[in-house]
Amino acid sequence: MNPDAQSLWRAPRWTLAALLACLGMLGPFSIDTYLPAFSGIAQSIDATPVQMQQTLSAYLFGFALMNLFHGALSDSFGRRPVVLWGIALFTLASVGCALSQHIAALVFFRAMQGMTAGAGIVVSRAIIRDMFPQADAQRVMSQVTIFFGVAPAVAPMVGGFLFVHVGWHSIFWFLALVGFALWALNWRMLPETLHATQVQSFHPAHLLRGYWQMVSSPRFLLLAFASGVPFNGMFLYVLSAPVFLGELLHLPPERFFWFFLLTITGIMGGAWFSGRLAGRITPQRQIRHGFVIMIAVSLLNVALNLVLPPHPAWALLPIAIFAFGWALMVPVVTLLVLDLVPERRGMASSLQACIGSLANGMVAGVIAPLVMHSTIALALASILMMGIGLVAWVWVRPHLALPQVLAVPGR
Repeated sequence: MNPDAQSLWRAPRWTLAALLACLGMLGPFSIDTYLPAFSGIAQSIDATPVQMQQTLSAYLFGFALMNLFHGALSDSFGRRPVVLWGIALFTLASVGCALSQHIAALVFFRAMQGMTAGAGIVVSRAIIRDMFPQADAQRVMSQVTIFFGVAPAVAPMVGGFLFVHVGWHSIFWFLALVGFALWALNWRMLPETLHATQVQSFHPAHLLRGYWQMVSSPRFLLLAFASGVPFNGMFLYVLSAPVFLGELLHLPPERFFWFFLLTITGIMGGAWFSGRLAGRITPQRQIRHGFVIMIAVSLLNVALNLVLPPHPAWALLPIAIFAFGWALMVPVVTLLVLDLVPERRGMASSLQACIGSLANGMVAGVIAPLVMHSTIALALASILMMGIGLVAWVWVRPHLALPQVLAVPGR
C-alpha cells in the first residue's frame, strides 16, 4: 500500500471506485456493444459467421496478449501514464473499426482494441491495492464490480439502438467517443498511486525474473485459474446470446434485455454482498460460499436442461444465480493473487488478467461455436468451466496463509 494514500484521494471512496470501474468497463463494453449488430455487419462487409466470430476472438486474444505487459509497464513507469496511453490508443482503434470496409481491417482494429482496452482493468486492480488496506480494498473491489456490472447490461441495448437507427459504423464511433471522454476524465482526476519506493526496473532481465517468479509458482497459477476460469461459466452464455436467446429460447430481439438484466443483477448483488462480508468472515469461507452457490445452480441447470424443453421462464434464472456466486467470491480471490507478490502488483494483475483472457478467448473462438446450438451442451460446458476453478481453489487452499478475519475499522 502507498504510504501517502490518504493524501492522494480526498473525495469519498465510492467516487474512486466509480472512476476505476469506468476503466474496467471499457473492455466488456467493447464486446457487448457490437454483439447485436453481428448479422448486420456480416451482411454489410460480406463476411461469414465464422469470420465475424474471429472479430471477437481477435479482440479477446489481443486483450490477453497485452495484459502480460500493462501491469509490468505500470510498475515501472507509473499507473497514470499506462492508463492514459491505453485509453488514447483504444480510441484510435475504435475509429479504425468505424472506418473499416472489409473483414480483414475489422479483425485487425478489433485486435488493437483488445490490446489497449485491458490497460484500465489491469492497472485499476493495482491502484486499489496501492490505495487501501486489505478489508477496505475488498470493499472497493466489490464496489468496482457493482459498477462494472452495469456495462454488459447497458451495452447491448445501446449497440442495438445505434445499429437499428444509425447503422453499425455508429457503434464504433460511439466507442471512440466513450474512449475520449474516459481519457479526459482520467487525465483530470486519476492520481499517480505508485510510490517511488515501489518502482520496478524495466530492464529485460528484471522483468523476466518477475514473470518467472509468478508462472513458476503453483499458488499464483491456481489462484489465477480459480478467479478467471469460472467467469466463463456465465460468459459462455453471453457469447452465445444470439443463438441461445433467439434460436433456442425463441425470444425476439427486443426481449434479449431480460437475460442481460437478470445476469447483471446477479453480478451486482453478489458484489454488493461481497463488500458487506469484508472483514466479517474469513476469506476462505467467503470463497467457499461463492463456489457452493455456483456448484448447486450448475447442477440444477444441467438437470433442468436434461428433463425440460428450453424455455425462458426457467432457463435464465440459473445463469443469474451463477453470476451472483461468482461475484461473491471473485473480489477476494483477486486480492489474494495481488498480495502473493506485493512488490509487483501490476505484473501480478497483468498475469491474472492474461490467464482469464486466454480462457475467454478459448471459449469465444472454440467452445462457444461448438456448444451454442444445444442448451444441454451449454449447461455442461458451463459446469466444466466452474469445475476447473473449483479444482484449482481446492488444490491451492491448504497452501495459503490466510488471515482468520480481515480487520474491520471500529471493531
